[in-house]
Amino acid sequence: MMEMKRVLLKLSGEALAGAKKTGYDEDTVKEVARQVKLSADAGVQIGIVIGGGNFWRGRTSEAIDRTKADQIGMLATVMNCIYVSEIFRNAGMETEIFTPFACGSMTKLFSKDQANACFQAGTIVFFAGGTGHPYFSTDTGIALRAIEMEADCILLAKAIDGVYDSDPKVNPNAKKYETISIQEVIQKQLAVVDLTASIMCMEHKVPMAVFSLNEKDSIANAMQGKINGTIVTA
Repeated sequence: MMEMKRVLLKLSGEALAGAKKTGYDEDTVKEVARQVKLSADAGVQIGIVIGGGNFWRGRTSEAIDRTKADQIGMLATVMNCIYVSEIFRNAGMETEIFTPFACGSMTKLFSKDQANACFQAGTIVFFAGGTGHPYFSTDTGIALRAIEMEADCILLAKAIDGVYDSDPKVNPNAKKYETISIQEVIQKQLAVVDLTASIMCMEHKVPMAVFSLNEKDSIANAMQGKINGTIVTA
């Protein structure tokens, strides 16, 4: 069992959409909120990064410049964090949203000191807007914030229940790893997170845990150090 005092949870935008595949499925988000509150009430300090795939999937048109496409993606993550933050507040949690660029009064400009103060106060901290720069994914964004905030682990709640040696949808004999090193993940190109994020986690020794979002209480269990998936060691 891993010790979890401060964790960063990555949620995919698609996961928030549920079966609808786009927008939000409120029941799904309320279930995430319920599980997060269990852990927050137990004293775990929690940061959250959300992808933007329920609204925007990268550069889908040659008519749009890559930088502009990435900026649209960053704003999609801000929308997601504002929505999920409100659902969390409705469930009885205090929240704060930080972005690496100004968004008027909707979010606060990222500050390590302010984020640390929120963690210490038991506030759920949302890190929206990725790194604030094009050509970097939300994988890189969560790796950066995990390093900066000295998180014990990055928790990756996915549609799949762990890391496999090949795609289990294609290969029914795919082997699931209980533990695997980040070096092996990079060498075998297993794409747990993108390459930039993988190298950052390896260099700064940040472990990751991959588990199924759809398994009952999987987020709450993971935040208590009970990983029913794959632990990626650093």
